[in-house]
Amino acid sequence: MKLVLFRTRAAGPLLPGLYTDRGVVSLADVVPLGASPQLTMQSIIDDFDALRSELLRLAARGEALPAEDVRLGPPLPRPGKILACIANYWEHGAMEARPLNMFLKNPDAVIGPGDTIVLPEFTEPWIFMHEAELAIVIKGPARMVTRENWRSAVFGYTGMIDVSARGEGRRTWKAGSWLGKSFDTFAPLGPCIVTADEIPEPNNVHVQFWVDGHLRHNYTTDDMEHPVPELVEFATTIMTLNSGDVIACGTNHEGLGPLQDNEVVDFEIHGIGRMRLDVRDPLRRSWEKGIYMGSDSTNPEAIKRNRPQVRP
Repeated sequence: MKLVLFRTRAAGPLLPGLYTDRGVVSLADVVPLGASPQLTMQSIIDDFDALRSELLRLAARGEALPAEDVRLGPPLPRPGKILACIANYWEHGAMEARPLNMFLKNPDAVIGPGDTIVLPEFTEPWIFMHEAELAIVIKGPARMVTRENWRSAVFGYTGMIDVSARGEGRRTWKAGSWLGKSFDTFAPLGPCIVTADEIPEPNNVHVQFWVDGHLRHNYTTDDMEHPVPELVEFATTIMTLNSGDVIACGTNHEGLGPLQDNEVVDFEIHGIGRMRLDVRDPLRRSWEKGIYMGSDSTNPEAIKRNRPQVRP
């Protein structure tokens, strides 16, 4: 099943629903609405086993609103925690995995499908890049979960764009704090939550990202240095994760590139869905378009161009 939050009019409330081939089926009369849309979705996660049969019935036969008549919001508008992996993909024949590490990303940075990524009016970060990532949606409370029992802590999956302010090269600003990952609008999330049964192997998912129709990210999640079971174990060893918390699994850095004013981006994780967002920059800065090819790029062509060849 695909769970969404949606509006039927521009200023209307976010309501829970199911995204189906027939359109969006409202759950507003089926599940209790919480004090916020986030709490509504968390209650669905917590009560899902009891709700499952009714949700399956509605997905098959419930009255559906045409998809073009609704506006999707982020399926988790304000997660309690967003944990995001640092790197976490094999790049260019590395012989050993880097140590697993994560950072906390600002939950207030979340936006959803059709929203706008707004670049901050800061001049110290010199560029802002996209990172398209698979994200794990937690069913909690989850504490000290072993990698053998990882499925007990996973409700489902969604997508996240880890928009990142960069300093020198592709290094995240601000060094030592990673605050450059947490500007407002820097965590587009969605378009839905797919329940875990629909993605039996999260380390076999295709991720794509386009800027103005040009493909940038294009990778599969089987290339993680540290796969999903290990991520769940690591995160829940450090802290308790609750229902609706998110772990973003990292990205393959080969496709990194700048975001800039007036661009349109599309993000798709096959099996989850696709969403489109606009980009606005009040300062109207510009950078070289395309994939980042600087000296610390991991793109194969950049490796050839920027690094000396080993000679016998």
